[in-house]
Amino acid sequence: MGGAWETSKKTFWYTVPRYHGYALFGFCIALVVVLALVLGPTIGLLVGGGGSPSEDSNANASIARANLGYATYRGTLVGAGGGVAQYLGLRYAAPPLGEMRFRRPGDPEPECVGGCEIDATTFGPICLGISQPYPNPSQDEDCLFANVWAPANATAGSKLPVWLFIQGGGYTTNSNANWNGTAVVERSGHRIVFVNFNYRVGLWGFLASRHVRADGDLNVGLLDQRAAMRWVRRHIAQFGGDPNHVVIHGASAGAGSVALHLVANDTQEKLFVGAVGESVFFPAQPFVHELEWQFDLVLRRTGCGNGSAESDDAMKCLRGKPTEVLQLANVPVAFPGTPATAEPLFFWTPCVDGVLLPDLPYCLLERGDFVDVPVIMGSTTDEGTVFAMDASTRDQMAAFLQSNYPLLSASNISEILERYPRMDSLPNHGAWFPSTAKAYGETTFTCPVTQILDSHTRSTNTSQVWGYRYDVHDAENEAAGLGVPHIFEAWAIFGPDSPTGPGRGPRGYYTYNAGVVPIMMDYWISFVRTLNPSTLRFPGTPIWKSWGCDGERLLIRTGNVSVERVPDDQKARCAFWKGLAPVMRQ
Repeated sequence: MGGAWETSKKTFWYTVPRYHGYALFGFCIALVVVLALVLGPTIGLLVGGGGSPSEDSNANASIARANLGYATYRGTLVGAGGGVAQYLGLRYAAPPLGEMRFRRPGDPEPECVGGCEIDATTFGPICLGISQPYPNPSQDEDCLFANVWAPANATAGSKLPVWLFIQGGGYTTNSNANWNGTAVVERSGHRIVFVNFNYRVGLWGFLASRHVRADGDLNVGLLDQRAAMRWVRRHIAQFGGDPNHVVIHGASAGAGSVALHLVANDTQEKLFVGAVGESVFFPAQPFVHELEWQFDLVLRRTGCGNGSAESDDAMKCLRGKPTEVLQLANVPVAFPGTPATAEPLFFWTPCVDGVLLPDLPYCLLERGDFVDVPVIMGSTTDEGTVFAMDASTRDQMAAFLQSNYPLLSASNISEILERYPRMDSLPNHGAWFPSTAKAYGETTFTCPVTQILDSHTRSTNTSQVWGYRYDVHDAENEAAGLGVPHIFEAWAIFGPDSPTGPGRGPRGYYTYNAGVVPIMMDYWISFVRTLNPSTLRFPGTPIWKSWGCDGERLLIRTGNVSVERVPDDQKARCAFWKGLAPVMRQ
C-alpha cells in the first residue's frame, strides 16, 4: 500500500502529521518575533482583542487568539500568507479520570485564570487504543482535546459553516487523529471552519455492563462525540463559525458514529444540520446483557473481582486502578462461541443501551426514527480487502465471518457462502480471500450505506440524500491485491498532504490520480457550505443526483465522474444482509 498507511487485521492506521516551525532569518527578525511572543499577550489584553482569531497586534508575529471563557488559547497563523488560524490541543471536556472514568464527559473547567494564555500549538494526546503500551508519548487517558482551523480574519460575527470531522479506528483506536484542516479551509476560499477531536475508545469508551449502567454511563465514546458537538455549538463563534450550521462528517467508525447520531434518542438537541458518512462501519453492536462476559473479563484481568461481577465495589475498584493496569486489560480475545484462535477485528463496540441507542440501528432506520437532515453516504469499491482474513478455504472464510459476527448460525453461514462463491483470484492472496473480502466489506460497510440512504429516501425529502461509490484505482493497491480499499477517498477529500503530512499521501494522488482531488474537495466543501454537494462543484463535473428510489449514486473515477445505479445483484445481497441484521446485531 505504500508508506502513507499501514494495514493490520485489527486497525486501519494512518501516519500522524508532523509540523515544523518557521526558521529564523537573521538576528533582527528573531528579535522581533521574540518580543512579539513576550509582549503579545499583554498587548492583546490591553487592546481587548482575543475574542476571535486575529493576528497579533505586532504585524511580524504569527499569533491567533480565542477566548472561550474557561481558557484563552493562543494558536498560530499557518497556510499561504498566514491566512489560516490553527489551534491545537484545545480541551473540550474535563479530563475523564478518577471518578469520571466510565462516565459521560463533564464540561472543561477554568484553566489559567487571571489573564494568562494557554499555548495551542501542539496536539494533545490521543485516546488509548487497544493493546497499546502505557505510558507512551502519544496516547493517554486524559485525551479529550479538539483542534480548530479557521480563516485568520474571521470574527465572532462571521458565522461561517462548520465542518466537524469524527475520526475512525473501529472504536478501538483513534486512527485518524489530528488530520490537518489547512487545505480544506484554503480550498473553501477561507469560508469554512474545520474541527476535529479525540474520543474514548476500547475499554475506556465502550465498557458495558449492568454495573456500568448503575454507576456510570454506557457508550461514553459516543457521549464524548456529542460533548464535542455541544462544545462546538457553545464556542465555535469565537473562531468565526456558525453554531447553527454544523455538518458532521465521519470516516469508517467515525461514519458509523455519524449514523448512530442520526438515530440517537436525544436528537431533539439539533447539534448538526447535515451529515456525511465515508465508508459507514456497522460491526456487531450488541445489547448490554450480551456483554457481561466482557465486563467480567476486565474484572479478572484487573484483580477487581472473581468473574462473577456481583460485587457492588466493582466500579469503585476499576476507578481506583492506575491507568496502566486497566490498559493491560484493554486487549481483545475471541468472542464466546467462536474458536479460541479466531480473534475478532473489533472487540469493543457501541452497545444498544436503551438510552442513547434504544434499538439496533437497522431497526431504527427501518422505522424512520432518525434526524431529518441532508446526508451523503458512500463507500469504496473494495471495502473489505484491508480487513479480511487471507482465506484459502471455505471453512476459513466461514470462521472469519463468525469470529466477527458470533451469532451467525451454520445455516446463516451456508446462505452467505451461496451468495459469495469462490471468485477470481487476486495478487498475493489465497483462493477464498476475494469472496471473504467482498462478503465482509458488503455486510460491514457497503450495505449499511444502502440501508441508511433507502431509509432516508422513504421517509424524508429525497432531494437531500446522496450516495457515492469511490472507484479510483492506484497502482500500489492493485499490485497488493487490495483494489480500491477502505476510505481510500480520504486523501482526495482533505488533499493528499493533509491527512499524512507533506509528501506522504499515496503517490498516485500527486500524479495520475491528482485530477480527482479538487473534484472531491469541492463536492464536500459545497455540502458543508450549502448542504448540497452540487452547488459549488468543480467546473465541468456533473450535478450529483439524489439517491432516489432506484439507488442512483455518484461513481467517482479518475477522469470520469458519472452516475450509476446500484447493480441488482448487490441490491439482492444487501436485502439478504438486512434480513440478517438482528443476528448480526447491526
